Amino acid sequence: MSSSTNRRHFLRQLGLFTAGATLGPAFLTACNSAGTNSGADSAKADSAAGAGTAKDLFFKISLAEWSYHNAIFSGKMTNLDFAAKAKNDFGITGVEYVNQFFKDKAKDKTYLADLKQRADDNGVRSVLIMCDGEGELGDSDEKLRKQAVENHYKWVEAAQFLGCHSIRVNAAGTGKAEEVAKHAADGLGKLAAFAKDFNIGVIVENHGGYSSNGIWLSDVMKAVNNPNLGTLPDFGNFCINRSKPVDASPEAWAKTTCLEEYDRYKGVLELMPFAKGVSAKTHDFDAEGNCIETDYNKMLKIVKDAGYTGYIGIEYEGAKDSEDEGIRKTLALLKKAGASLS
Repeated sequence: MSSSTNRRHFLRQLGLFTAGATLGPAFLTACNSAGTNSGADSAKADSAAGAGTAKDLFFKISLAEWSYHNAIFSGKMTNLDFAAKAKNDFGITGVEYVNQFFKDKAKDKTYLADLKQRADDNGVRSVLIMCDGEGELGDSDEKLRKQAVENHYKWVEAAQFLGCHSIRVNAAGTGKAEEVAKHAADGLGKLAAFAKDFNIGVIVENHGGYSSNGIWLSDVMKAVNNPNLGTLPDFGNFCINRSKPVDASPEAWAKTTCLEEYDRYKGVLELMPFAKGVSAKTHDFDAEGNCIETDYNKMLKIVKDAGYTGYIGIEYEGAKDSEDEGIRKTLALLKKAGASLS
């Protein structure tokens, strides 16, 4: 099973896709600090982000843990190994954790202290935690929506403990676009208000369904109007309507296709005004090392023109290259495209 199929399968299990989706200042301080290397500690931790030449880029480079989902799910590596691997194998000094890989450890201070120590020992900055499987923040049922908000509290606290600036969440729900937008604004607004007291931001990724429509998600941001809430534009997650599998098996999901895809450049452009993080998605590369799905020169120009200087997280999901090689190619591509704009 390909890694992209794995991704769809797990997202489906976690309820991240909305059915039939078709579409007719504490946080700012923290993010600006992470984005501009202000402060002696931040400067020291981030100086080698990506590798030696990354200091010349207009952004910093981090590694999204989902890039290693095959290795972690198979037991070849663990969440505790992640920070050292990012630094020692690639020279990357920013990491983005995935809550699935330490699902039962959010309140385990001994485990979190070990995870934090390993990052500190390697000079690695814990940037954010990507949170899935905690309920739909745009659920139409008020009680379920309230529970989803509260389910994220432990990850806000874990993110603070680890030194992250944010948690990444999803604006998922079922119903008409305007209904889900209203409910998502309510859930996200309440979670952002809670997280503010911990100096942790709440950032939303375009992650399938309505959330992959740039206008829809940017309108949700405007409706909440809370500086502690932002977006994490992903270069590749713009399928807003996918064919239905015959069952929930990985094989069935492998046969699904995207029926309606939002323009990725338009979507990133619409989400960048609210961006507190960016995800550099890759699947496959040509002989020159360019991403086949996304024009990185064009995409990074959109990011730069928005005035963004924070972390761009590598998220390799391909099947042709190994996870190590896919990460390495994405890193090289980010440096090459970024250098041409810096």
